Amino acid sequence: MSHIFPRHTKQLPPTAMRGEGCYLYDDTGKQYLDASGGAAVSCLGHGDQVIINAVKAQLDQLAYAHTGFFTSQPAEDLADLLIANAPGDLDRVYLVSGGSEAMEAALKLARQYFVEKGEPNRGRVIARKQSYHGNTMGALSAGGNAWRRAQFGPLLIDMSHIDPCYEYRLKDDDETPEEYGIRAANLLEEELLRVGPETVMAFAAEPVVGATSGALTAAPGYFKRIREICDQYGILLILDEVMCGMGRTGSLFACEQEGISPDILCIAKGLGAGYQPIGAMLCSRQVYAAIESGSGFFQHGHTYLGHPTAAAAGLAVVTALLDRDLVARAKSQGEKLMAALQSAFGQHPNVGDIRGRGLFQGIELVADRETKAPFDPSRKIAGKIKAAAFEAGLICYPMSGTIDGQNGDHVLLAPPFIISDEQIDELVTKLSGAIETALA
Repeated sequence: MSHIFPRHTKQLPPTAMRGEGCYLYDDTGKQYLDASGGAAVSCLGHGDQVIINAVKAQLDQLAYAHTGFFTSQPAEDLADLLIANAPGDLDRVYLVSGGSEAMEAALKLARQYFVEKGEPNRGRVIARKQSYHGNTMGALSAGGNAWRRAQFGPLLIDMSHIDPCYEYRLKDDDETPEEYGIRAANLLEEELLRVGPETVMAFAAEPVVGATSGALTAAPGYFKRIREICDQYGILLILDEVMCGMGRTGSLFACEQEGISPDILCIAKGLGAGYQPIGAMLCSRQVYAAIESGSGFFQHGHTYLGHPTAAAAGLAVVTALLDRDLVARAKSQGEKLMAALQSAFGQHPNVGDIRGRGLFQGIELVADRETKAPFDPSRKIAGKIKAAAFEAGLICYPMSGTIDGQNGDHVLLAPPFIISDEQIDELVTKLSGAIETALA
């Protein structure tokens, strides 16, 4: 009998025993193609000896030192490497243990920034419906997925949520993608004016939406207009790249492809590639200067901030992404994956949209392509796809509630950047079989 508290008490998982490249193996020896990198984590695949050796070497030298007393060399080096490659004027790195922690730190920093500036009335965050920003209370409050929020509603902070930039469902037939992108972005200004811009401290968004919407990319011009609105009304732009960052979309930081930079940016998942739990919040010179020239103390913290062993892993991972040209590989293999998905599902009667960027792609399933009507939630299409794929030796990331937290189904794909052409074929073949099984 296990004493582990599982994610689902009625669906006990097999035991993972080892990983090699793009595959995981359970305790029966069964092989699984990791087509989602867990949750878009394993960008380098499994068993990368260079990363493993870097972790071992750090453990031999220094496993842990509390940041209340020390900094550490791997933390300093990782921060330097991130900032050297970061967009805009991002200048400081706050190392945490995961994505939710990074978002919590971002929200608290945004609030303290305005307190330090003498604008204590600014405390509201505007985010988007169908977003996901983490499972801690502040991050969950920012997230706009109704299903995840529902039972915790009384505990959550009051935040505004505007419609996402969801071209497949929300663009009018007579609009160009560019026109729709501007209209969707202007919803931020409308909400600012509704609640009073002087009460708002930040707008939070994922450059490419991950778990809750299936690799949903923004329409052209959307984020440039968002940046303009934030600047016009003096609010901070927080970009959540926990899932879509660190090369996943074909650039080290996903926002680079939008031609903008945020005031605060969150990363995790691919930062440690699964070899250590690590995340980071990056902020601009301006945001840091408000703390530095004010109280000098960011009123926040965790025991494992800047953990030396985790930082050593992150440093090795980012170095590998850059030195091995794996970000470009994510882009090129992503183009092959997109072509394979289009070939297999482009005319499928129950596939409404195939979308994404780099090796971060999604398929939205529908009951009717013409009307875009989703399947009845009672059919549990996403869950059936996940089970059938897993049985076939494929790990993917299907989710339901794509449209509004209840209706809609999609499959998210985020394989390791080292995925081969043959493994792309294996992925698509097994996914096709799983979808047909689920729809039968």
